[in-house]
This record gives sequence, C-alpha cells and structure tokens, in this order.
Amino acid sequence: MQFDNETALAARAAWLHFVGGKTQGEVAELLGVANTKSHRLIAKARSDGLIRVFVEGPIAGCIELEEKLKSIYGLEQCEVVPNIDEGALPLRTLGMAGARYIRTLIEDATHGLIGIGHGRTLTAAIDMLPGERVGKVKFVSLLGGLTRRFAASPFDVIHRLAERTGAEAYVMPVPFFANTVKDKQVLQSQYGVSEVIAMARQASLYIAGIGEVDAKSFIASGGMIDDADIAAIKATGACAEMLGHFFRADGAHAPNSVSDRAMAPRIEDLKSHRIVALAGGTSKTQAVRAILSSGLVFGLLTDEATARRLAHGKPGREPGKKNGKTAPG
Repeated sequence: MQFDNETALAARAAWLHFVGGKTQGEVAELLGVANTKSHRLIAKARSDGLIRVFVEGPIAGCIELEEKLKSIYGLEQCEVVPNIDEGALPLRTLGMAGARYIRTLIEDATHGLIGIGHGRTLTAAIDMLPGERVGKVKFVSLLGGLTRRFAASPFDVIHRLAERTGAEAYVMPVPFFANTVKDKQVLQSQYGVSEVIAMARQASLYIAGIGEVDAKSFIASGGMIDDADIAAIKATGACAEMLGHFFRADGAHAPNSVSDRAMAPRIEDLKSHRIVALAGGTSKTQAVRAILSSGLVFGLLTDEATARRLAHGKPGREPGKKNGKTAPG
C-alpha cells in the first residue's frame, strides 16, 4: 500500500486514538490540527482499512456452540464468532476470525511451514492481517494460483500474505486445474513446481476454504472451471469442494475427471495432514456440513449463524476420523 502524507497522518491519528486511548480532542491537540480535522483523519484511517481490531478471549453465546460442534463433528478445535449483519456471505466476520487465527499461528511459531489454500474468505482474512514482519514461519501455496488461461487468480492469497507479513511464501505458478491430466503431469514435473508440491507435503498444517458446487463458487466465478466441469462434478452427487477435491452431502469423497486435473494436494495428503477450515455463510451450510462429515478437518472457524445451522444438522458419517485413525492431536 502506498502512503501519502495525509494517509500517514491519518495512521498517526488512529494510533493515538485507538492504541493510545486519546480522545479526538486530545489527538487534535497532539497533532496541532483542528478537532474537525482530527475527526476526519480517524474516519479516513477507518475507511482506508488502516485499523485492525482483534478481540481476545471467549465470546458470550459462542462458547456453547463451539463445544456442541466439537461434539457433533469430532472436531479438536472450533472457533465461532458473532455475525455483524453482512448478508449471505459474512466476509468481514470470517475474515477477522481467520486473521486472528493466522496472527496467533505466526506469533506462536508452533508450525514452521503452513500450507494455505485460496478463496474469497481466506482473501478477506489476509487483507485483515496487521502489516507486521514475522519470524520463522513460512507459507506454501497448496493450489495452483492461475486460471485455465494462465491469468492471475483474484483469490490466490499467497502473494497478499507475503506482502502483509514479510514471511517467506512459496507460490505454485500454474493453473488450479490443468486442461488435461497429461497437462497436469507435465506441469508437476517442471522444475520449481515439483519442489513446491514436495514442500506442501511437508507442511505441518493446512488452512483451507470450503466451496459450493455451482456457478457462484470462486472456482467457477474466478475462471478455474467452466459450466461443463460443474456439470461433471454435480453428476457425482458432490455438493462441496475443499483443496481441489469434491464431496457428497454425507462427507464421502466424490472422485471425478475435474479433480483428476487439479494442481492440488492428493486426497491421501488431506487424510494425513491437520486441516483447519475457514468457512461460513447461508449458502455454504450444506457444503461446510459435508466437509465436517468427511472427517478430514480437525478445526473449524465459522460465524455464529452458520454454527447454529450446523449444530442442528447431523453428520452423514462417523466424525473425527482421518484415514481410519483418530485425528491427530
């Protein structure tokens, strides 16, 4: 982000107000400007996205939902955050939850290498991260970051993540879905690409979004797949997508010719890794429930409205299992 003098002054005013606890009048006095100018500067900082607010601690009304979802779906980790009246896809709510979680991972440095997917929700999370340098944590893209026409995907977050945190971040500069299985094999064999794939398998944690199977999903609207692909996926009974793989409502994996072309982790990789999903929204309830029912994720970050709907549903399969074993702790 480029900062002009006015923006830099707005950032200083916001710091004094939100971090320093100064009133707008006190900010005006400290900066040597009029009260009205102080008000405008703080408003500008907010509208320009310079302010990142993180609320720590358990949230009333959400704790019970978290425990209930853990019990129903066999989750080890669950975080539910209140909605703020955003409509069907609460990107700000989910983005804040995701940003707080990623910030905690960076600060704790428990995971030295983290694999990350992409999508609208993860993009919102990265955009809400505070712009601060990180230590030893590295990130690697789990998915091809280009469209089938080799255009940049608007939902590939790895570049944003590197810009915001200064972390080492490894991109997969190939389409999310290759045109053919043969093309996929050629791409996978390319120098640099094979190294990133190998690195992704070494990651100790995957962070993923969850998508629906329709024309509004990010893989369709972002130019990753076309109408014929959607029809082929739907023909298998799939209603959910995670990291290039598709699943039926009961959580069963739904192999198809489209996922065969995905530049993404193998289904065996999903079964052997710890996966935290960041997802929610009215339209995604069925998809999120399907992924939870698959037993592939050990953690979920979601909004309160989605959590309430999930709490009244029933998993289609035995939850809390990964590759025939209890999900790792």
